[in-house]
Amino acid sequence: MPEVVCHLDDLLARRGMTLTALADQVGVTPVNLSVLKNNRAKAVRFSTLVALCEALDCQPGDLFTVE
Repeated sequence: MPEVVCHLDDLLARRGMTLTALADQVGVTPVNLSVLKNNRAKAVRFSTLVALCEALDCQPGDLFTVE
């Protein structure tokens, strides 16, 4: 069965940004971002997705893929 895979680690590494710094910028707890990063999240709010994409200067397809 296909699953959604989060590429947050790759995007953070390419931008030299920490999870904590991103959490502060987006207004989400580091724990919640960690859940997302480790592919344990069941859902993502559109407002959070937009904030992540703005902070990382990316599109949703850069952050998530279906594999």
